[in-house]
Amino acid sequence: MNKPKFRHAPPRAVAMMEALRGLGYSTATALADIIDNSIAAGAKGVDLTFDWNSRQSRILIEDDGRGMSAEELDSSMRLGDKNPLDQRADSDLGRFGLGLKTASFSQCRRLTVATVGQDGPQCLRWDLDVLAASKDNDWQLLEGPDDSAATLIAEFGARSLNGTLVVWEVLDRIVTDGYRDQDFLDLIDRVERHLAMVFHRYLEGSRPQLRLRIAGKAIAPWDPFLSGHPAKPWHSPAASFPAMPGVEVECHVLPHKDRLSKKEELSAQGPEGWTSQQGFYVYRNKRLLVAGSWLGLGQGRGWTQDEAHRLARIRLDIPNSADAAWKIDIRKSTARPPVEIRPWLAKLADETRMRARRAFAQRGQVPRTRSGEEVSQVWQSQRFSGGMRYRIDTDHPAVRAVLDDARGLAPQVLAMLRVIEATVPVQRIWIDTAEDRETPRTGFAGEPPAAVMEVLTVMYRNMVTLKGMSPTLSRNRLLLTEPFQNYPELVASLPDDPKELDKKK
Repeated sequence: MNKPKFRHAPPRAVAMMEALRGLGYSTATALADIIDNSIAAGAKGVDLTFDWNSRQSRILIEDDGRGMSAEELDSSMRLGDKNPLDQRADSDLGRFGLGLKTASFSQCRRLTVATVGQDGPQCLRWDLDVLAASKDNDWQLLEGPDDSAATLIAEFGARSLNGTLVVWEVLDRIVTDGYRDQDFLDLIDRVERHLAMVFHRYLEGSRPQLRLRIAGKAIAPWDPFLSGHPAKPWHSPAASFPAMPGVEVECHVLPHKDRLSKKEELSAQGPEGWTSQQGFYVYRNKRLLVAGSWLGLGQGRGWTQDEAHRLARIRLDIPNSADAAWKIDIRKSTARPPVEIRPWLAKLADETRMRARRAFAQRGQVPRTRSGEEVSQVWQSQRFSGGMRYRIDTDHPAVRAVLDDARGLAPQVLAMLRVIEATVPVQRIWIDTAEDRETPRTGFAGEPPAAVMEVLTVMYRNMVTLKGMSPTLSRNRLLLTEPFQNYPELVASLPDDPKELDKKK
């Protein structure tokens, strides 16, 4: 067998580095990737500093981890020095050995990393402008800081017993033409919101695993699931998939905005808003990878993020040993479930979506009394072979009272109800809901008590005077009738003698 011929074909340094800048990081996702390294190094605190100085602006990330030896720093600064197929520690948040470099280059042209570990202070630097000016096309990893950061690096080495400092300079992908200090401040706000979400499970609790600070101010965790909120209509116990150890799912339906304070509502909507934050939240070692996605599940082309399911959020934990099976990318921002687990996830998601849709449509109100008795509803949804349709319940007390008294007009009344059922403006309601991001007001919402009382009086008089029901039974029946279950005080004020109602007019 002939020995195969080959050519030595190393990548051109400048071309490779510039290509890696286009992986699609935002500043927030790039910083999260740097913080992953700090967590892997056992850091308890990470400080971010945004130093505004127009084109000379820089961003610093400093941690109190164990630092790196000279050999470890050299390895961390090289591209492709670690094989993504190698087995990693269970707590390791990395995989490809590229995050530090690709995340940094996506934002800046000069990356300096200083560390204090077992070998004392060490510092290495990549400078894309130096590479571009090189005539031998060599991979020139520079020792020591640039003059612009020399004092900063010296101060870090003098005060730190251990830890690592990452410095981004020449922020050409951030500070572009027309970029102002207010834009920099807005960027800091976006970064804070993103990090509060991505690392919320590290930041939570009275003794958090990690402290993140921006300019000395602690970042508060953002919990997507409103854990422990008393108005949450439902959440499931944690469930595991037997064939995939380490995979765990917990389903949540958040409260409708009507059950939240204004502050809670603004917080719970998340960085991207209620609709965009629905779906699966995929975690790897408690670090959030995907923040709201249906992961391509659902029939046909998959479920989309819509208003009706905005209250559905599902926590999905996977181990880092499953990176290849779940197709985790370099930016740690995408995940695709393996084929064998998709039906199980879809079933859990379908149940959560159904409950979320119900909570959204009912404005967070459960159609039962406080004692658990079922409330009689006017409209009923029916599934049939052609889809979904809506029908008026002719046994609803308000409808039944008219039909019983209609006698010869009963067929006309039923025909009228049938026309109303056949012409429910579903599309118009859906468009209005999508445009206004809110369901139309129902159940006398926004109307004065007098308007509710006017209808209550008619129904109560009919029950007592014409139907011969006792006042107590009539009031109890009204409390089990939509929408009057929401007005117990008005129902309780109805007198035993209906004639007294006329005197109150």
